[in-house]
Amino acid sequence: MDRQIRRVGVALLALICLLFVQLNYLQIVRADKLANDPGNSRKATRDFNRERGVIQTADGVVVAESVPTPEGKFKRLRRYPESTLFAHVSGYLSFTFGTDGVENTYNDDLAGRSVEVRDVRDVLSDRVRTGNVTLTLTKGLQQVARDALGARRGSVVALNPTNGAVLAMWSFPSFDPNPLAAQDQRAVQASWKGLQADKSKPLLARTFRERYAPGSTFKVVTAAAALERGPELVGKPYPRLRELDLPRTDANLPNFGGSSCGGTLPDLLKVSCNTGFAQMGLDLGAERLAAEARDFGFAARPPFDLNAPAASEFPEASSFRRDEPALAKSAIGQQDVAATPMEMALVAAGVANGGVIMKPHVMGEVRDSEGRVVRSGPSEPWQRAMSPANAASLRDMMVGVVNGGTATRAAVPGVQVAAKTGTAQTVGDNSHAWIVAFAPAEAPRVAVAVIVESQPGLGDTVTGGRIAAPIAQTVLAAALRSR
Repeated sequence: MDRQIRRVGVALLALICLLFVQLNYLQIVRADKLANDPGNSRKATRDFNRERGVIQTADGVVVAESVPTPEGKFKRLRRYPESTLFAHVSGYLSFTFGTDGVENTYNDDLAGRSVEVRDVRDVLSDRVRTGNVTLTLTKGLQQVARDALGARRGSVVALNPTNGAVLAMWSFPSFDPNPLAAQDQRAVQASWKGLQADKSKPLLARTFRERYAPGSTFKVVTAAAALERGPELVGKPYPRLRELDLPRTDANLPNFGGSSCGGTLPDLLKVSCNTGFAQMGLDLGAERLAAEARDFGFAARPPFDLNAPAASEFPEASSFRRDEPALAKSAIGQQDVAATPMEMALVAAGVANGGVIMKPHVMGEVRDSEGRVVRSGPSEPWQRAMSPANAASLRDMMVGVVNGGTATRAAVPGVQVAAKTGTAQTVGDNSHAWIVAFAPAEAPRVAVAVIVESQPGLGDTVTGGRIAAPIAQTVLAAALRSR
């Protein structure tokens, strides 16, 4: 009998020990994860009932704030005074759909949970002292980008090439985050369903989450590959052709509009010569071209401080072993090459910054509730794409594109601009109009990328030089005036 009692006692003691271990595991090891789980409704309710920090622009305009509400389940609601203007930057805080954008990345700062914005007294007393986030963007330049693009689908990205700070980042169509942060969850659900059903995809941050064929803007990368890895090709005169016969096939690759072109690298870049750059891609070979694309950040997610940036794409060198025509087309930004507008802005910024691409970011600084700066945006290199000397050579070639080539409409009076245009044919008879640019060319302060999506037609009226260049010119001029 005593033996049975002892067995039962041991079993009960073991169960108690297991329960104790499990409770400690939940309360200590997994406490933070469970507390911050997006599906934790108690956490979401708590966050909505607490103070939350402000998101504001570099020029002091409030983009997101918490306001008290007299009625309803929540004591406070998130309000977005600028509506659609910064929606793809600020993101949203929604009881039902969680967070996105700055509200996601800097959630702990805004909610007062990060170590930097709290001290020991706050932790012991559970006092909430929120952090406030100041962006690198200004309302003025963001409005310029929005107005310049107009009601056309596309994106505008402007960066400071010397430190990676995003100066403007506009994607159209956009959306109003306010309905997603409302009290009435049925209304929130209806708003979300409407946004999801909209074929124009207003929720999509095209600037850093959508990939497109970069077209001839990718010739900047091909030119860099020649300068860095194929110096024997830089001075090589390429024959004047109307179309290039592609190897191992009966197909050919024509120049835009059936024109003829040729010459050395500066000549080819100035007029965006397809036949010359396609042959240059073949001369470089897959290994050298793919390596340079990787050095510019292709095939990697950029270290952007907003969540879920898309990785731009350039095929592995091995994929071209039996497909030289694909290599020729890839050298001019077609075939399976795909890039986000952010990536192409970084390409321009890399050339502008002596070959070094800086980490892009929208956070200028985080301040605690007493106004002390607890964190500043990074000013750190991401990629070394070119040597300073070769970057300077490529810059001079891009200046030639503005002064007498395909990007004359990007010229800013009194300032030397460097640029490269692109026109990427898409499904049917539509084309994406592209440009990448930076200014002033000798001491760059701003780099931009512009894409206008799916413009109808294939002729001179839908080129990057005609459609995207004036947008870039407007943004560059405004950015230089304000800096």
